[in-house]
Amino acid sequence: MRHCLARPYIFNLFDIINGQFKINASDAAMKIGVLALQGAFIEHVNMLRQLGAEAVEVRLPEELDALDGLIIPGGESTTIGKLAVEYRLISPLRRFARAKPTWGTCAGMIFLAKDIGNQEQPILGAMDIAVDRNAFGRQIDSFETDLDIAGLTAEPFHAVFIRAPVVTAVADGVDVLARLDDGRIVAVRQAHLLATAFHPELTDDLRLHSHFCAIVRETLA
Repeated sequence: MRHCLARPYIFNLFDIINGQFKINASDAAMKIGVLALQGAFIEHVNMLRQLGAEAVEVRLPEELDALDGLIIPGGESTTIGKLAVEYRLISPLRRFARAKPTWGTCAGMIFLAKDIGNQEQPILGAMDIAVDRNAFGRQIDSFETDLDIAGLTAEPFHAVFIRAPVVTAVADGVDVLARLDDGRIVAVRQAHLLATAFHPELTDDLRLHSHFCAIVRETLA
């Protein structure tokens, strides 16, 4: 794996008229699931619905069948992995992530990664990244900061980090979208896969959720 800043994606995010979001009509035809085993899943559901997408909570393998995309939320990655095994979701989730847009936030980034060091826990291994779990220490060390995200042309994104991971290495084909001031990688994209170390769902900023909807639109076109 390499440490690099790859080409930026230009986000086809949303139209703004008089300071308000204009929902893209094609988003209403999307059905996007949010893995609802543990963590901040309802916040993702609410943000997707604000954008006009059909958002559903996913707990069983058969609930993946009709989806156009999936978000794996923040929470506790070990717990999410154990519950995914218990509900027989690991293999279905791996197949889904190979074929359709999937976005992992915080713990979801860990769950998507191919390499999480020596930690023995169930992961999907779908994204060619190495991740350092809890890179910032305990929950008391959580923080917020403004990020410049490649392709976002408006103001910086206010990011919330809670016991967050960081990406320590990326393979060819993985694009780095954002770094902290110290250079650590906190947002990446690989084809139809997206991962962020922070929690966009804990803000009022819909831009990254709109970007994920744009990725889904690309695959449906």
